Amino acid sequence: MTETEGYLEVDGGRVWFRSVGEGGTPLLCLHGGPGFTHYYLEPLEALADRRQVIFYDQLGCGRSDRPADPALWTVERFVTELAQVRAALGLTRLHLFGSSWGGMLAMQYVLDRRPELDSLILCGSPASMIRWVRDCAELLSAQPAEVRQVIREHEEAGFTACPEYQAAILGFYREHVCRLSPWPASLERSFAEAGYDVYNAMNGPSEFTVTGTLKTWDVMDRLGEIAVPTLLAGGRYDECTPGHLAEMHKRIPGSQLAVIEDASHLCFAEQPAAFNRLVNTFLDRHDAARPAAAGA
Repeated sequence: MTETEGYLEVDGGRVWFRSVGEGGTPLLCLHGGPGFTHYYLEPLEALADRRQVIFYDQLGCGRSDRPADPALWTVERFVTELAQVRAALGLTRLHLFGSSWGGMLAMQYVLDRRPELDSLILCGSPASMIRWVRDCAELLSAQPAEVRQVIREHEEAGFTACPEYQAAILGFYREHVCRLSPWPASLERSFAEAGYDVYNAMNGPSEFTVTGTLKTWDVMDRLGEIAVPTLLAGGRYDECTPGHLAEMHKRIPGSQLAVIEDASHLCFAEQPAAFNRLVNTFLDRHDAARPAAAGA
């Protein structure tokens, strides 16, 4: 299988990319976080048996540059970065995949830039962080009372880097982020090489406590503007709940919704066979030739 990797210049520094496979309409994959690296998306390499699949570490994490400039950590700059990566790789035709924050980035890119895309796949990606926080609070309420107390006390004191806090949030993560045991090495590497400066600035101390600049991010009322063929996917136990995805599905014209059973936020790693069948069927349907257009 063809493999290529290297660095691309973007606003603020260089980002590292990796391409696997060849032929077909390329699939560009956006990781979550913000700041969580491409590693946990490695199960998607299985899709490269019939098309080129491209990953990159967004600025501030993984193998990309990590500039010490908090002014860089904005949605608008990451949208610009995505457009620069696409242009540098010459991706005139493109399927765009976003996981979690990566899907939020993809939605903002589509809404702001109106790019030419063959399709859009949003996996566990919320359209409203306000609703995400509300849903996560409900999911967290199912955790044992003593766990919730540890979480609450540490957050109130600002001690979220404490091992006791990190241990307390693990139960939520094992139910709603990744249900595999043990966790895949690719996910462990993402935790090890994450850009926590970016994550803390934009998200906050944990998946369910959002205190950063994304706290009020919400494009739910704009989803009707998305004219790209769109697949919404998520796990039955996803922190981006099936109800949230169903609301998005109602608002995105002609979209397709799929809930993967016995899976959560990393449904593509937990149920790879079912997920890959779903995605390949969707991509094949939208691979019909259309006039090439310049990337936005």
